Amino acid sequence: MKITHIALDRLRLPLDPAFQPAWEPEPWPGFETTLVRVHTDEGVTGVATAAGTLDGFDAHRQLFLGTDPLDLVAQVRTIETLGLRGPAYWWLEAACWDILGQVAGQPVSVLLGNAAKRLPVYASTGELRSPAARAESALALRAHGFRAMKIRLDRTRLRAGVESVRRTREAVGDDFEIMVDLGAAAGDRAPDLVRTRKLVAELGELGVFWVENPLPYPDLPGYKRLRADIPHVRIAAAGLHRSVPELLRSLELDALDVYQMDAVQAVGMLRARTLGELALLKHRHYTPHTWTDGVALLANLHLAAGIGGGPYLEFPCDPPTWTPERRDFMLAEPLDIDPDGFLTVPQNPGLGVELDEDAVAAYRVCN
Repeated sequence: MKITHIALDRLRLPLDPAFQPAWEPEPWPGFETTLVRVHTDEGVTGVATAAGTLDGFDAHRQLFLGTDPLDLVAQVRTIETLGLRGPAYWWLEAACWDILGQVAGQPVSVLLGNAAKRLPVYASTGELRSPAARAESALALRAHGFRAMKIRLDRTRLRAGVESVRRTREAVGDDFEIMVDLGAAAGDRAPDLVRTRKLVAELGELGVFWVENPLPYPDLPGYKRLRADIPHVRIAAAGLHRSVPELLRSLELDALDVYQMDAVQAVGMLRARTLGELALLKHRHYTPHTWTDGVALLANLHLAAGIGGGPYLEFPCDPPTWTPERRDFMLAEPLDIDPDGFLTVPQNPGLGVELDEDAVAAYRVCN
């Protein structure tokens, strides 16, 4: 089997009202993603998506054309080599896994180990809201079936963020898990470790399930200190970290309780499987970052379900501005949870992507 063509469709869904991500200075008036279709000479097509426009990929396209998509190790090594000097095209690996699953006649999760058919999820919110509004949203999420959620805090307004967690805990009670993201992983200046320790301890008193990204990720000694000083609070990080050697170092140092390597945006599915299994063998958690669209969510779902990740899978959802319908606008049906708060792995071969071709045509951006 050979790759004959790699088709890229840039898509943009207008957002009204706009979505204001906590990690961006300006709201999103539209949601952009790139749909990828890897065609082969045997008529099998792998589907994936990539964040952004993929400007510059044309210069590297010839490295993949004519190669066998089933030679996954070779594909991964090529992507890693390109990633040393620029973007890492892990979406292409995900499309190859989709092809492999279709050729084998099995869901990708089965090829990766088949540890679970469905996973409990947490509603991963994206906006900064007032304490009262966040508590109200938590009640709505619980009514929809969620049993856990993540709240993002603004490090410039920490007291308001802690109050949001407090008000949410009072609203939902103790049988609903709350994760907190402090958003410091990509920071170029390390937060004060003493203040961070006090903050994590305070959040621990509110019964949070984990605290995510309390420090810039390269500060592995700081992460290790936090875990040692506050053992009753799980520490999570590494969702978008791209360095496999540094991730291995983190595992060696036992720096985290929860490892979150994204299979499409960070290290790819093959490497994430290895690192995730190493984390599980050390009795730590692996649950990938998934904040993109429904196609990338499916790739991470297959990986986590295949190796037995968890205990919860990230499910980006923050109504009314971020809904499954917006996130998955290119899919025939948006992904949603069942009444028990689980996301089921599609059982058709490959990643189980079913596109809405009318939506793809309607929201395609003409170059």
